[in-house]
Amino acid sequence: MRRTWRHLELQFRGEVTQTRLLRWCPHWLAVGYTRTMLAALLLRPRPATIGIIGLGGGAQARFCHRHLPGTRIEAVESDPGVIALRDAFGVPADDARFTVELGDGADWLRTRAGRYDILLVDGYDIDGIPPALATVAFHRDCAAALVPGGVLASNLYATDVRRHLARMRHAFGGNVRVLDEPGMENQVAFAWRGTLPACDADAALRALPWLARLLLVDVAVQ
Repeated sequence: MRRTWRHLELQFRGEVTQTRLLRWCPHWLAVGYTRTMLAALLLRPRPATIGIIGLGGGAQARFCHRHLPGTRIEAVESDPGVIALRDAFGVPADDARFTVELGDGADWLRTRAGRYDILLVDGYDIDGIPPALATVAFHRDCAAALVPGGVLASNLYATDVRRHLARMRHAFGGNVRVLDEPGMENQVAFAWRGTLPACDADAALRALPWLARLLLVDVAVQ
């Protein structure tokens, strides 16, 4: 964890920033790829339930908890040291619609068939994406965990992207799209179960509070 007068950052090896919390605006998504991942809300507006694999500093969890009051959010994190920082990063306490569990994301997902409208996968350890989160079997479990028309958003960094995407396409029947993150080495892959309804990005943005719209409007253009 790194503190400055402006930021609180969760960093991994090599000073790679996973989460950056702006002290005066803690619900702002300060790291670009976290905004891009939440473009899933444009493909699946008004989600009933969101799953998160890899809590990290909780940027997406905070955003969803604040801006989607009708949505249940379930997160899993494999590192107890990361969970121990949840208060420092302003991650909400567990309640009736928000929970954080300690566990292996791949094991956790196997028990959640047909549960999620949106699934956000940003699970990393000191060496990158854990092998268990990079297999065809894991991505099949992701597809199974989604409702029909549900959307997966996955952060890809420091990995063999071509191989990872091939496994995703195999599991999702080719229903995969990839966006490069401007100014970063990250790519964000979206996959969906079955057929997506026609995407009306303007209508999806209007369904969000104004601050959430401001954060996602640039992503909608992509």
